[in-house]
Amino acid sequence: MVAAMKRFIPLSLSVLIFTLSGCGEESDQLPVDGRDFDGVGYSAQAPYTGKVIDGYLQNARVWLDIDGDSQYTPGPLTITLKNGNTVTLPSGEPTAMSGAGGKFSLDISELKVDPGVGPSLKPEDFSLYALAIPGKTLEETRYGDVPVSSGYLMSASPGVRNITPLTTLARYRAQTLLFPGPGADPTAGFGGVNLLKDYILARDDQAHAYAGALARFMASQFPEAYNNALKQPGSDGTERYLSVQAAFLLGVSVVHNAADVFAVVDDAVGPGGSYANVNIDELILPQVPLELSDPVLLTSQRIFAKSRRNGNHLPASRGDLVVSAELAFDYSEDGRLLSVSADGCLAPSMHELARLIKADGYMAKLGTQWLPSAVLSPQSAINLENDGIDERLTFNWGDKRIEFETSTTCHEHEGIQAGSTELGGPPAVVYSWSGGNSVLTELVATIQESGAVRKLTLELAKATKDFPGYRYSENGTELEALIFSENLTSCTIADEALEADLVVSASQSYTFSGYEPQPINFVDLALEFDTREFSYFDGADEKTDNRNRLLRYGFLDPSMASLPDVTAERGFEWRMFYPKPSATSFVASQPNLISEAYLNTYAGAGNCGNEFDDRATSHFARVVYQYQHLSEYLTGLLQ
Repeated sequence: MVAAMKRFIPLSLSVLIFTLSGCGEESDQLPVDGRDFDGVGYSAQAPYTGKVIDGYLQNARVWLDIDGDSQYTPGPLTITLKNGNTVTLPSGEPTAMSGAGGKFSLDISELKVDPGVGPSLKPEDFSLYALAIPGKTLEETRYGDVPVSSGYLMSASPGVRNITPLTTLARYRAQTLLFPGPGADPTAGFGGVNLLKDYILARDDQAHAYAGALARFMASQFPEAYNNALKQPGSDGTERYLSVQAAFLLGVSVVHNAADVFAVVDDAVGPGGSYANVNIDELILPQVPLELSDPVLLTSQRIFAKSRRNGNHLPASRGDLVVSAELAFDYSEDGRLLSVSADGCLAPSMHELARLIKADGYMAKLGTQWLPSAVLSPQSAINLENDGIDERLTFNWGDKRIEFETSTTCHEHEGIQAGSTELGGPPAVVYSWSGGNSVLTELVATIQESGAVRKLTLELAKATKDFPGYRYSENGTELEALIFSENLTSCTIADEALEADLVVSASQSYTFSGYEPQPINFVDLALEFDTREFSYFDGADEKTDNRNRLLRYGFLDPSMASLPDVTAERGFEWRMFYPKPSATSFVASQPNLISEAYLNTYAGAGNCGNEFDDRATSHFARVVYQYQHLSEYLTGLLQ
């Protein structure tokens, strides 16, 4: 049995009046919802018909998506009605292969429901899907039937019975709320193109060219493994491969990139040209990688590093800390970090940039995303009060270059000057590296300072639990180094700590050199981790994983400690906190996502095996993390 479905709310589509013209042929004003001319409603016994179109497609798998999972679901399929009763479709979702002219006919007799149980299911309440099967689906062209070389998935909004690349675009535009109001027109297209009609029958060459280019783009993002499965001799398009989130991401990407795809078509036509003469196969379309696993990504941070009392003197009690900066993280469609923008000031960390470089820019590859950092200068809060972005890190992964722009004076104590009073001027710092990302050993920061150039170098050393050791130098002179002195060591957990949310279950000692003389109590240095196992369900399967959560580490930063309003004679330490496995914010497949972190005075090593908590009464900073699934993030960009 399949679990009860979660339906999308059916979209209200405008019903437009159509006319016939000239010898019984259809005019250009086609019924936008794809219905037959006779306007016949569909009973549970009548077949449900329509067309699959790129050109007209034969041997495409078509189904009515009753359970809303974007894949064909075989029977028996159990559906929960609005009244709470259930019905079972013995054959599963109505399905068929398209025939000549792209026509299909679905047997919907099983949608009839006993009146004593509830109303019959209406096919027009559900979306239609069509899957082009590589090597088996044939596109009808002026040169004959041509097998499609790559699979792609199309759909249409409930009640629409033409299934085309353009109806797919229209459907996901509606789902991403580009048509939010009841008066919005879901048929509105690009350059007057109707997204829902049979553009071949209407002889609309522009819509036909757009659809062909969009189909090619959709095929370029179709998962290779799915494509290979469909190429197997026994494949008939009923194979299930995509998750709901993956199918949605494919649709969202269509919305994101349709305008660029259509612009390529328009450029190929040129002034006074004809869309009928565009060779779709020769177009150079956007290449947009897409991460279909829909990872959870860090999308924003709020930094609390200003005290509302005592003239911003730090440390301060948690209740006295107020927001001094807000950070936004921007990604490509495959989850690669593109930029970090700050309203207020951000604190670029070469150590953290090196971690990200080793992950090739893909934040989800880092167990713990973006270790905390904070600017303690009061200038951050001053800039936060002004409109606009004040600082930005921009990542150019192809050129192995990261640029830091600032329009503030937040970093003058570090010798970093503002490149301009507004962003867009010369970068204040340029980070670069060479060699393969996964084997990165050196990161170089080039700083322009009063006409001179400073170069800082970070060399990575032995790593542990996603936290590499390092040596940090300027012009060949070592400034600081964090070197591990032993391997990660587990310890026995005290009985009273067994059920605690966070426990120090392992530690790894290290030495921190530089900035002599060091504070006398800056000793017993160790990374502290919670490495306990936990169990969770992934669908119907129970899995076991380790938390591997970094809880605490200490460090020295004389430039930050020397700020006028900062008292930090004993050094600093970051303490990280994570959601409980029972919390709604907990992501079982990504258990090491920090929820908040505190910058405190260094307090010395804790006792391994005990509960981890933060009994500090005062803090230099607090960092609050916010995450989104990639699909949520991309949808938000459209709204």
